[in-house]
Amino acid sequence: MELIDYNGNGRWSRQSILDRYARYANGLKIPHRDLSPREHEKRGRHWVYPVMDRVIEGIEEDDAACIRIGIEFIEEDTKFPFGKILKSNTARALRRTRLTASQKQQIRCRVFKMLRSGIVPHEFQQYAKLVKKIGFEVQDIGEVPGTSERVTRFRSYLLDAVKAGT
Repeated sequence: MELIDYNGNGRWSRQSILDRYARYANGLKIPHRDLSPREHEKRGRHWVYPVMDRVIEGIEEDDAACIRIGIEFIEEDTKFPFGKILKSNTARALRRTRLTASQKQQIRCRVFKMLRSGIVPHEFQQYAKLVKKIGFEVQDIGEVPGTSERVTRFRSYLLDAVKAGT
């Protein structure tokens, strides 16, 4: 049977995410949720879909261990199958959940570092909405070189958010 596993490797492999989740949930003393990935078999093929889909569901339900993994995921530069969609959905879910002050700062650091570096991939639109929702100060943005129209557009979007007080 041919196995098609859409999970990452190393730290982002299915087993590594499940192990990390169990460790975080134990440390936070919260009940464990089932993060088993969705699987499908047909005509000699077995597909294993990303565990991050289940982590995103957990974020939407305010699971603190899933929130922690979600923040780590948006901090990751590695490419993944369905990475653009998964990272966008992770940021969208984080926008709708309760975050600690430390988590908000961690997100701000990541997003503004990407902007200052001129790295604004597809998912950056959701990252910008996330930092707008959690709040930031104009000095958090820092010096952003106008390296591309896309970088300039996001810089303007974020500056306008500060000026509007949102």
